[in-house]
Amino acid sequence: MIGFAALFSSASIAQTVNNGGFEFKNGKEIFEAACINCHGPEGQGMPKTTVGFEAPSTFPDFTDCKGTSPEDNATWRTIITNGGPGRGFSPIMPSFSEALTPQQINMVIEYLRSFCKEPVWPRGELNLPRALVTEKAFPENEVILTTAVNAKGAPGISNEFSYERRIGARNQIEVSVPFSFERLSPGSWFGGIGDTGLGLKRVLFSSLNSGSIFSVQGEAILPTGNRLKGAGSGVTTFETFGAFGQLFPRYTFLQLQGGADLPVDTSVAPRSLFLNAAVGKSFTGKGSLGRWWTPMFEVVGDRDLVNGAVTNWDVIPEMQVTLSKRQHIRADLGVRVPVNNTRDRPVQIMFYVLWDWFDGSLKEGWK
Repeated sequence: MIGFAALFSSASIAQTVNNGGFEFKNGKEIFEAACINCHGPEGQGMPKTTVGFEAPSTFPDFTDCKGTSPEDNATWRTIITNGGPGRGFSPIMPSFSEALTPQQINMVIEYLRSFCKEPVWPRGELNLPRALVTEKAFPENEVILTTAVNAKGAPGISNEFSYERRIGARNQIEVSVPFSFERLSPGSWFGGIGDTGLGLKRVLFSSLNSGSIFSVQGEAILPTGNRLKGAGSGVTTFETFGAFGQLFPRYTFLQLQGGADLPVDTSVAPRSLFLNAAVGKSFTGKGSLGRWWTPMFEVVGDRDLVNGAVTNWDVIPEMQVTLSKRQHIRADLGVRVPVNNTRDRPVQIMFYVLWDWFDGSLKEGWK
């Protein structure tokens, strides 16, 4: 995350501009007037002996694409406008809301972006909000706990813990561990671990100009669950899918995911196909500076590859909201409703809590 600071006060910059003393022509001039004394001419930060203060842990190196490319311009705009506390960072970074116009803030952001010399890194604008079921294409550093509670039908609670870690510009590894609690008979409950998944994601295409990103993922799902009690398939399964994200104007987006589950022994479990789609739009207060709310609507389908099988379709209306000021803690709540084959498929209340651990600890970024 960006952790802007400036020895020239924003008030003095504002006074210079308002008095007509100097008119900034581009982002480089703004950077040199307001930022260079802390962030250095190359964007890597001035030495402690020069700036005279202890740099916070979030102090950025703008040449480090790993740290800067995952953030979108809206986040940077918030921090420049409201100062570090605007996104739960150090107050060393002052507010420039009275010093710079929105156009000037956009100019300096574009100049800051020029310090990253590796365009292969997908930009944070393509990191679309995560849906409850549909996997996104952007490689992430996240921990997610997803829970589904049966609201109708047989009582049961299913959960999945997922750990995602980005490797380099375009790769991500993922470990997922499901665990569930089912009532097998009145007064009798069973809880246990399901089948553990180990996956690798690779971004094949991303373009900020078109707003598009496409990834593929391969995953080995190991039979670590108890099949006899409904907590596992009883067979090693290889899952493969493609994930596509498209950003439209005004923070509207579409995400698609399609793939197959391929067990090594089809006498134990059938092969199957799945297709998921999510559409949504993000809203925020105070321009792009406040809390983000993202209503989404998912359509989820799957079909076993056996004679006479019917495609199961579900719909999921849901709402995601950012919880922390830093936006690295988010929650999503929705209802999964079967559209067909409803006899043996329950309505579920679904929710998750997401932690983007790369942006800070669970305790950081709240005030």
